[in-house]
Amino acid sequence: MPQPSWHPDSLAARLPFLRRRARLAAETRAFFAARGYAEVETPALVPVPGMEVHLRAFRTEYRPHLGAGRAATLWLRTSPELALKRLLVAGAGPVFELARVWRNGELSPRHAPEFTMLEWYAPGLSLDGLMEETEAFLRSVLPARVAHHGVSTDIGKPFERLTMAEAFRRHCRGLDILATVDPATAEGDAAALHAAASSAGLDLPEGLGWEDAFFHLVLTHIEPQIGRETATFLTHWPAPQAALARRDPADPRAALRFELFVAGLELANAFDELTDPAEQRLRFTRDVNARKQVSGEEGWEVDEDFLAALDHGMPAGSGIALGFDRLAMLAAGAQDIAQVQWLPAAV
Repeated sequence: MPQPSWHPDSLAARLPFLRRRARLAAETRAFFAARGYAEVETPALVPVPGMEVHLRAFRTEYRPHLGAGRAATLWLRTSPELALKRLLVAGAGPVFELARVWRNGELSPRHAPEFTMLEWYAPGLSLDGLMEETEAFLRSVLPARVAHHGVSTDIGKPFERLTMAEAFRRHCRGLDILATVDPATAEGDAAALHAAASSAGLDLPEGLGWEDAFFHLVLTHIEPQIGRETATFLTHWPAPQAALARRDPADPRAALRFELFVAGLELANAFDELTDPAEQRLRFTRDVNARKQVSGEEGWEVDEDFLAALDHGMPAGSGIALGFDRLAMLAAGAQDIAQVQWLPAAV
């Protein structure tokens, strides 16, 4: 039977990794302070935990005591993103947060139901500028070479910038993923994607919608090939995967979004931020309906307060969410996320 995480022998085994995590936190704060970012703290208990369709959140209730406030359903946040963007509206300038976040049902050597997210946002920063800053940050806090489960990456090499369209051409036998996206509606055509996959000789399970088919191809054919010897920014995602990103003015079938892969690990997700409240409302409404279909639960509604903030005016800029525990795993050479957590989740 495994020892409990509080046992002295268990902590002793994790302690080298945890000490490296502590140094990493200090190095992170120093990096962003030197670049003029303010460290902030935003609420963990919120009316809307995030708008991602496939994430499940932890629910709780506020119960008034002595007449203070009103009864309300609240959630533990899945990300501080919506709060940090409110601070951009307020004029806080460049901000970062080492935020505790929660995602229900996630547990594996790379996932935990409670973990730390490093997020930073800067007005006026382009997506290219954010990639440059992210690359500089990783070089400042990681060893020259990092490895995870046999995959080794040279951090000193220039990071690869690979568009999603090129990734599909390269690793999915020439499949043109953007040809399956309607530029007017930003919706994917499932029939077109299945036909394109069939023409390319790629197997897809029958009956998948566009999104599930897209991710099946990405997870099967693309992710295993990138972020290995060289770290990879996977950029310009198809518009149906825009989330809170702006669509590319040069090609409305794509969104100004990237994910970062290092040593085979998905490490970060970033957007050139959408500032149009009308378009964001349409996306949020679609996501709420999609979540109900996926989970069969009511969940939460559109974040009206965030849309009001957008309507007030959020400056153009970019932001990123980076899994700090995964970064600590790379820095310390840990193979399991529990090794870099002082008291891993008791589930």
